[in-house]
Amino acid sequence: MTRPLKILVLVLALAVVGVACGDSGDDATTTTAAPATTAATATTAAPTTTMAPEDPISLIYVTPNPMGVNSFLILGEVGTKRAAERHGGTWKTFESVDDTTRRANIEAAIDEAPDVVVLTTFTLTEMADEYSKANPDQQFILIDSCPDEPAPNLHCGVFREHEGAYLLGVMAGHLSEAKQIGSVVALDIPFFKRWWESFWVGAQSVDPSIENSAVFIAGDNPFSDPARAKELALSLAAQGPDHIFAVGAGSNGGVFEAAAEAGFVSYGVDINQCPEAPGHIVDNNMKLVDAVVDQLIEQVLAGTAGPMVDFGLAEGGTGVMALHPDLATSECLIADYPEIVAEVERVAAGIIDGSIVVNDPLFG
Repeated sequence: MTRPLKILVLVLALAVVGVACGDSGDDATTTTAAPATTAATATTAAPTTTMAPEDPISLIYVTPNPMGVNSFLILGEVGTKRAAERHGGTWKTFESVDDTTRRANIEAAIDEAPDVVVLTTFTLTEMADEYSKANPDQQFILIDSCPDEPAPNLHCGVFREHEGAYLLGVMAGHLSEAKQIGSVVALDIPFFKRWWESFWVGAQSVDPSIENSAVFIAGDNPFSDPARAKELALSLAAQGPDHIFAVGAGSNGGVFEAAAEAGFVSYGVDINQCPEAPGHIVDNNMKLVDAVVDQLIEQVLAGTAGPMVDFGLAEGGTGVMALHPDLATSECLIADYPEIVAEVERVAAGIIDGSIVVNDPLFG
């Protein structure tokens, strides 16, 4: 995408933020039913008794994996539900477990012809590309990824995760006594360099001598394998790192358990995970998935959605708890270091105004 087009898309996104974040107060009728597919499940919300006066909308959210404790996937549902309720509409969630059920769920969603089908993560990139081109009358949203040439009816919301990861690295650069940091990462693919490599670059901006290492969960369930993540974290900590970034979504709990046992500190992702292991998590690279889903749905309904919008610190799509007004009650260790918080605030302001450039490892 050219630079002017990206700027135009961003302007459109910002123009609807006020609408997307509002609440009409209308009650919603929520219905769910599992599609007639194999091994697929649907998440159900209790229906209310009144319908909003405006024309109702229908939304279907399809996950690539079971939601379980995966906060990223859960937030996608939260944003979908919020948009439906604001318009007095209905929403459904179809949870997938493998490629077979992913395809079956997307096809079942298309058969119901909702106003928008919402998909999440890079796992569904190829299917989003395929099904959007095969069904030009159906509107799709894809969160956290985008094909190279999206169809006009496919609208992508992506994050600049490397900005938040860089800020976590700044914290580690100040706090690491071992001068070694590490990351336990879901998969060894270029996309995840945005987390572990940017974490290291941020740390080196404070102390160029800091060393880095990364290990990868992999396997059949890299995002839902806390046992494997714990094993890797303990092994990594034994090699010297005293600050370890947990980049495994639902697997992160294993890293936090390892931190409590082995005495290192960790960092979380997507949401504030500090309450899961108080005293052992410094901060989190947060992605406000629900807000992005909500905003993009609003744009699609308004007819203003572009092919791709990216969200970073400036747009409020990513962040860290050190920048959050609730830091004092967050249970994050960084709250105990006001001088480092002030440094993080300064660096974040520099990233937003462009005086500090954080390169995106995904694009070299």
